Amino acid sequence: MEIRARYVQVGAFALAVLVAGFTFVYWLNNAGALRNRAVFGIRFESSVSGLLKGSAVLFNGIRVGEVTRLELDAANPRQVLATIAVDRATPVRTDTFVTIDFQGLTGSPVIALVGGTSKQPLSTTKSGFPLLVADAEAGRSMSLAARDVLKRLDGILTENAKPLHAMITNLDTFAGALARNSDKLDGIVAGLERMTGGAAKARAPIYDLAVPRPSLAVEKTLSAQLAIAEPTALSVLDSDRIQSISATGAYAALTDGQWSDLLPKVVQVKLLRSFEDASAFAGVSRSLEGPPGDFQLIIDIRKFHLGSNLSAEVELGSRLVDSKGRVIATRVLRSSISADALLAPAATSALDQAFGQVGAELVAWTARSIAELTLPKAVVPKRAIGD
Repeated sequence: MEIRARYVQVGAFALAVLVAGFTFVYWLNNAGALRNRAVFGIRFESSVSGLLKGSAVLFNGIRVGEVTRLELDAANPRQVLATIAVDRATPVRTDTFVTIDFQGLTGSPVIALVGGTSKQPLSTTKSGFPLLVADAEAGRSMSLAARDVLKRLDGILTENAKPLHAMITNLDTFAGALARNSDKLDGIVAGLERMTGGAAKARAPIYDLAVPRPSLAVEKTLSAQLAIAEPTALSVLDSDRIQSISATGAYAALTDGQWSDLLPKVVQVKLLRSFEDASAFAGVSRSLEGPPGDFQLIIDIRKFHLGSNLSAEVELGSRLVDSKGRVIATRVLRSSISADALLAPAATSALDQAFGQVGAELVAWTARSIAELTLPKAVVPKRAIGD
């Protein structure tokens, strides 16, 4: 009897331990364990694939609770009802956003809550706890979204199969044509460049003229003021292009060089420097630059080109006008120097030498002509070299 009584006591004790254990587990899962929890319901409009009982609940990325229950809505089987238990301090409001997130690229799904700006708490529903409604796309997994994208892409490719096939055929035809005409591609590209204006060309080298150095023997500087007008020229010479002329008289600009400025301006500047360096006049200036001078030198550029026989030809027509506008002297000065080649370096070198001779002769002639009018015969400048 005593042994049988002990078995009953041991059995009763074991049963009590089991009941206590189940009670503790139930309390742990439903009463919030060691913390005071708030219970909320969440309604999902689509699948919650991967979400399990015990999955974490995050609020702004911080874990605040877990999923305690998952069930289907009896009234609408497409909907899933989830029950969560979170810390009572969690600020769940009416505008709290609910979705399903994944921890890591292939991690387990969690319920993610994002706080809003509302201060109004959720009201309790008939189920006995507040209800949140998840975003309509919350249950869409990455794989499901990828499958949808692939389905759409497949549909687009199916609908456009014929145009795509035609495009590939045309590309194959075009590639074959290019292969057959590969030796003509350079010419085709060059033609396209000419048609469209081509790429910006490199600026041609710039050439200048030297200042003529006349030889004057002046016993006394002339008191006259001399003004030098900007030379006139044909439009083909009134540019910065270095010109050549054919046997038929046709002008053509050299492509491998150009003058530093418009040719008439270059000639005027160099002659002005030459007159100043000669120190034969009381003052030398450009026309319209200050008060009018006692005399004005008017120059016409008649020739300044490379001839068909590779001869650099420079010809200047000059008129000397007094303060009353009367022409008191005229002179045509010319020079010709052979060039080595029909190229800008050789052409400009020969033209520079020819201009040096003509410019020196022009300065000497101008000084002598004005001296004959303003000075006694005894102090007239000696003739310059070349006169």
